[in-house]
Amino acid sequence: MANAVENKSLDFAVRMVNLYKYLTEEHKEYVLSKQILRSGTGIGANIAEAQGCQSDADFIAKMHISLKECNETCYWLNLLEKTNYLSDAQAESLNTDANELKALLVSIIKATKARISKA
Repeated sequence: MANAVENKSLDFAVRMVNLYKYLTEEHKEYVLSKQILRSGTGIGANIAEAQGCQSDADFIAKMHISLKECNETCYWLNLLEKTNYLSDAQAESLNTDANELKALLVSIIKATKARISKA
């Protein structure tokens, strides 16, 4: 059974796919939409990859990549809002989800590092 961060990242990826469709179909925006699609879906892809890691160091590295993708996604969301492709409400909702993912990822990374240092 999937855990909270896997579920949340998959739900977020679905939102990113739908955002991509919205941006390309409604706004005919193809460059920024592709960037946010890649970073927004990359979060969950790296989390999924981390589940099969062979070492704690590899797991932490994959989770850090997910965190970086999440930060990048927030950048694109902010840019899309500031260029009026997203309303304030749309951007706020998506940023809330992204920030929840960031908090989970930071917590997982810290907990894993703490567990390793005790071993």
